[in-house]
Amino acid sequence: MHYVVAYDISSDRRRGKVLSALKDFGMPVQFSVVECHLDRARLALLKERILSLIDKRHDRLTIYAFCDNCFFRAERLGREPGTSL
Repeated sequence: MHYVVAYDISSDRRRGKVLSALKDFGMPVQFSVVECHLDRARLALLKERILSLIDKRHDRLTIYAFCDNCFFRAERLGREPGTSL
């Protein structure tokens, strides 16, 4: 299953730790947005790891699930993720 993870972390330190953790599961494509391809076990591991890093009173992380068909029909306009200017 494909997932897009978007986060809003108030602390620079926590934000860095969350991004580092998310990079173990997927590829950053925008500021505060990471695309992941995960099975159920890896998704559970991602959630467990993130919950240990965020402050639930101040931070927010949303995981959007996409079936393969929907994910690969997404349109990208402009520069592709991972390319430099």
